[in-house]
Formats: sequence, structure tokens, C-alpha cells
Amino acid sequence: MVTTHSTSLKGHFLLAMPSLADPNFHQTVTCICEHNESGAMGIIINRVHPSLTAKDIFEELTIEHSPATQSIPIHFGGPVHVGEIFVLHGPPFNWEASLMITPLLAMSNTRDILEAVAMGREPRAFIITLGCAGWGPGQLEFEIKENAWLNYPIFEENIFDMPIEARWEQAVRKMGIDPNLLSTRAGHALQIDSLNYPLAFAFALGFFFLRQILSFLTKAQSFGL
Repeated sequence: MVTTHSTSLKGHFLLAMPSLADPNFHQTVTCICEHNESGAMGIIINRVHPSLTAKDIFEELTIEHSPATQSIPIHFGGPVHVGEIFVLHGPPFNWEASLMITPLLAMSNTRDILEAVAMGREPRAFIITLGCAGWGPGQLEFEIKENAWLNYPIFEENIFDMPIEARWEQAVRKMGIDPNLLSTRAGHALQIDSLNYPLAFAFALGFFFLRQILSFLTKAQSFGL
């Protein structure tokens, strides 16, 4: 699906194609939180900071926390606003400020939700991220046309239940695509590597035999067979 200004990808995953070389987005799954004529904003859901944990965040913000929440991983949400904290979460949605993404998913970045998470209260399903991803007007649409991204409607279990390292592959498989067959070459068309040459050869061979059959039938008709 190619996005136009009248088609919003809010509530979709962006799945980086293998050809996308930008290290910030290589093999990432991004949850698009907002997308309109002004641009797009999203949260990467399958990257974690190698050393930061929730304990570091809570102590920096002087938020009281329980020992059980100290080791919660902190995700790398994207290369924009890298000092901003965002919480991608399921219900409830009655926080000071929440942006609804789907009926079952929201993004919040206020202190009250962090305080609740720190003490092990609701929401039960969440990830904490630093930073986000952003695109200017028309930028995401252009990148999709350049075959940098696949997109697919969000399914919340891929955010909260799936192991982090499996989220990209599982999202691609959800689309009915074998990730091993995706092309690593940039271009305008979605390519399936292992099928390119065999299919092209099979098509050419089939076309050759079809021409031979048509030629034979034409000659047979001329001889009254």
C-alpha cells in the first residue's frame, strides 16, 4: 500500500526493508503514532538501550519505584527527541496526556504514568522508550515509494508479548512474506530474491514453449490437420 496525503498510516507498523542502510532504522519495526499532512511520528519497538534500565530513569526523575520494576528495559524509540521519554501502552488510558493510536493502544509521556509503572501498577502492557522517529511533510510517502518500508496494521501482541529480537521477523511473516526472501537491493519494486531469476527464467521458458505451440497450431491449420 502506497500512502497518499489522504491515507494515514497511523496505527500501522513500518517494517524496514533489508535494503534500508540507515543504522538508526536497519531491520526496525516502528509503530506509527501520528501521520497527517504535517508529517509522521513513530516509536521503534525492537531496539533497546544496551545499558539503561528503568531504574536509571526513575532515579533521574526522583520517582519512587519498587525493586520489581528496576530492571525494565528502556527502548530506543528513534533518533529524534532522544531525551524525551515516551510510554507505549495498553489500557487504561486515563493519564494526563495520551495519544490514542488504536482502540487498544496509546502513547503517553507524562509523569503520572511513569509513577504508576514505577510502582508496578497499571498499565500492565507497556514499553518505555527514549526518543522517537519523525518524518517531515511527504517524507514518509516518498520513502515508501522508494521501497524503504513495508507497512502493516498494528497487532498489539507484537509490541508487548513477542521477544524483542523476533518482532521484525514476526511482523514480516504476519504479512505472508518469508523474511529470508526479501531483497537487500534498493529499488522501486518489492523484490523476492530467491524468486527473481527462477521466475524470470520460468516465464521466459514458458513463453518460448507457448510460441512454439502457437506456431505448430498455425502450421497444422494451414495443412488442414
